[in-house]
Amino acid sequence: MKLTTQKRLAAHVMKCGQTRVWMDPDFEDEISLAITRDDIRRLVDEGAIQRKPVHGVSRGRARYKLRQKRKGQRSGPGRKKGKATSKLSSKDRWMMKIRPMRKELRKLREEGKITPKVYRELYLKAKGNAFRNTGHLRTYISERRLSK
Repeated sequence: MKLTTQKRLAAHVMKCGQTRVWMDPDFEDEISLAITRDDIRRLVDEGAIQRKPVHGVSRGRARYKLRQKRKGQRSGPGRKKGKATSKLSSKDRWMMKIRPMRKELRKLREEGKITPKVYRELYLKAKGNAFRNTGHLRTYISERRLSK
């Protein structure tokens, strides 16, 4: 049975789109006889014609992605955009490199393993980016026999 006219009228009466109109298959004969808006209103009141609920966009996938990001996932090299310094600035990188070296040098001086003169020399070398990391600094000290 073709109920396109009834569906159109029902959509107008219920103030929704035609895709949201649901017609009870048990009342098909009665609906086909409804030709006026009043007939449709009566069927809506009876429950033979109903309005389907509005479909929203699911946030399930978004929540899943957020949980993963909180764990630190989804942040690999394929995700990064822009320059290498966009994630970590060159200054921050330098601070992360120099602070442990200076701390190591202070510790060695306080323990008396290096003299203040050697400390100053190595401090300035570290400042001039002569060492890659603290391990490199330690090997430099041992190779040159700068420790007491």
